[in-house]
Amino acid sequence: MNKSQIRQILKDTDYVRTGGSGEELRAAEYLRAKCEEMGVAAGLEEFGVDMAEIHRAQLFADGREVPCRGYLCCGSADVEAELVYLPNTDPVSLRRVKGKIVLLDTGVGYFLFRDLLENGAIGFITYDGNVHYRDNDVDQKELRSYVSCGEKLPGVNVNAKEAARLVRAGTKKVRIVVEQREYAGTSRNVVAELPGRTEEWIVLTAHYDSTSLSHGSYDNMSGCIGLLEIMDALRSTAPHRCGLRFVFCGSEERGLLGSKAWVAAHEQELEKVVLNVNLDMIGTYMGRFIACCSAEEALVTYLRYLSAELDWGIEPRTGVYSSDSTPFADKGVPAVSFARIAPNSQATIHNRYDTRALLSEDALRSDGAFLTEFTRRMADAAVCPVKRSIPEKVREELDVYLNRKRKEN
Repeated sequence: MNKSQIRQILKDTDYVRTGGSGEELRAAEYLRAKCEEMGVAAGLEEFGVDMAEIHRAQLFADGREVPCRGYLCCGSADVEAELVYLPNTDPVSLRRVKGKIVLLDTGVGYFLFRDLLENGAIGFITYDGNVHYRDNDVDQKELRSYVSCGEKLPGVNVNAKEAARLVRAGTKKVRIVVEQREYAGTSRNVVAELPGRTEEWIVLTAHYDSTSLSHGSYDNMSGCIGLLEIMDALRSTAPHRCGLRFVFCGSEERGLLGSKAWVAAHEQELEKVVLNVNLDMIGTYMGRFIACCSAEEALVTYLRYLSAELDWGIEPRTGVYSSDSTPFADKGVPAVSFARIAPNSQATIHNRYDTRALLSEDALRSDGAFLTEFTRRMADAAVCPVKRSIPEKVREELDVYLNRKRKEN
């Protein structure tokens, strides 16, 4: 693709597209059309997602109303209690939360949610943003179904400035009111493929949804552009030995729901998938290029040799990346996530500052060229050079990431 085409894609997708929304569907249909413009047939694969519609969300602190947004899928409730700020979540600190509403410095993950319930908290407050930013934006958060497991606890999210004000003022009592309608919704993966000469496949992934405040240009329309660049470059030389399946994942920002849905729906086919290549955030003006390999150490070594051959800077390592590569690795498919990680002072995500202004068309093309060459070599190898095994260390990281095991302090 040329710079003009890249520029047009960024312009056409310059809007918020949260998982399960009409805007996400609009983006899915757009990406399907882009694949078909290249002569590659594409379709939409639907999967279910939990949805909610907030009718009322209020937070009162010693009688003062604080701007907030209610957590989606946390239930409906009206609770009032003493406020306790919980900077640490160790067992000693958690003894303070019984009958209280808790202000947290973190998000609400599976084990912390269990801790809050078991220790008797009756509500929670989180925050995001930055006390040094001018905006007073409040992100829309949700109590994810794999965190709550059907149990409810009312929660709201506030801006970082308001969280600091609650603590500085020595707030004694707070009241949370949340009223919402919860229902079953639909999200979609966009799937296109270039069949190969054998039954083996490489699955390439990138998510196209965004968070509620973000236009998601960097995170992650940039990765979708990377997939389209690979598709455009390799379609003319297809068929390769391995087929190439391109999965533009929906609802990644809601807990990797699109990739989880894809591997579940295609579990019988996974034995033919030799590698997952995931793109999540590339093409910024500044930032280091990294590869996180949920695979044998030999892939890290291969990437070091390839970067030396192609004069391409890269930081490869083994581990688990918080993106759509993870469900593949968890099913035993070797996976690698590529990203260009910009310094926070240059590019941030999950907020209003993630726009197309962060991205360089030249960098998107050069990142895409390296990723295309890596994919071509994997697809044309006489035998896939990546062993189909997940190291024990990576499996242990997967257990922690996927809430099967609590992280040890």
